[in-house]
Amino acid sequence: MTLAERLKSGETLCTAWSGVPDTLTVELLAGQGFDAVTLDMQHGGHHEDSVLRCLVPVLRAGRHPIVRIPVGRFDMASRALDFGAEAVIAPMINSPEDARRFAAAMKYPPVGERSWGPTFGFPRHGNGDFADWLRDSNGRTLAIAMIETQAAVDALDGILETPGIDAIFLGPSDFSIAWSKGSTVDPLLDGMMQTVEDVAKRAAKAGKPCATYVVDPASAGRFAAMGYRLLAMGSENTLFKLGSETLLKAVRASLG
Repeated sequence: MTLAERLKSGETLCTAWSGVPDTLTVELLAGQGFDAVTLDMQHGGHHEDSVLRCLVPVLRAGRHPIVRIPVGRFDMASRALDFGAEAVIAPMINSPEDARRFAAAMKYPPVGERSWGPTFGFPRHGNGDFADWLRDSNGRTLAIAMIETQAAVDALDGILETPGIDAIFLGPSDFSIAWSKGSTVDPLLDGMMQTVEDVAKRAAKAGKPCATYVVDPASAGRFAAMGYRLLAMGSENTLFKLGSETLLKAVRASLG
């Protein structure tokens, strides 16, 4: 099943979050138990060449390949799809016009304006022929708009109604900065959690899956209960830290 099909069916999925632009590191990450791997070009170190190369081990491991592009780089959204990404996350979608420009880069006509040229993506997926690819791509790929500001929340219904926008991703850290008027970064800020839940409800009403980043694993159930179905987590830094702490704690306990 595709990522779109699994989310539409109501599954709750977990994606690892890669910021290290190294094929071997991504191969190790894709070998873990996550449903998907997200290559982060916005705040992580991934770039065009690393995305081109690092999608291969993700696909080979049978994980869903996702790319987060830098702010406003809608040209890279099209390239990520041509490289073989199944979904693209676009940060700072603050208006229906932002959403329209993002969707235009993500979808073939008549929905969008995506140019033809799946040079790497088509052989990497290896199913059907070009006619199948053209027919199925708009439904198979996911354009995921990030909601991170008060302006985005105010414009949410218009963003959700934009043809070609398939899902939204609430960025809890950036939203907490906006909510607190720049005074704190707290992805679980009490005062904003009702709005965080309302965002998921509005997305569900529009028939669009909702995603978020889970900083504290203990909060995953809370977000899932709100309706968030794609949960991002597990950067290389976090996994190294947790793994090292667990290993060293066990060794030191054994040493007495």
